[in-house]
Amino acid sequence: MQAVQFKMARAALDLSVRRLAQLAEVSEDAVAKLEAGDPGVSAEIVAAVRGALEARGIEFFDGDAPGVRLCGRRPEPPSIPVEDLTAENDE
Repeated sequence: MQAVQFKMARAALDLSVRRLAQLAEVSEDAVAKLEAGDPGVSAEIVAAVRGALEARGIEFFDGDAPGVRLCGRRPEPPSIPVEDLTAENDE
């Protein structure tokens, strides 16, 4: 896997770093480091981010030209990040 594949996958799903971090249950810093190709990112973080992206329809492929493809995008259920919850929008 190449770092750029994670960034391409996030872009294909129109996810912010913040939202991908929430979905993968990792820090925003971890996602940023992964996308920057930081060699210190743990295998657990890579697996968590990859799993979150694949659960939403991303397929990673390697070979002559590593890339990603969106296969039957699965809609994300509407949600409100915890920090944005108010009495009016509490689900």
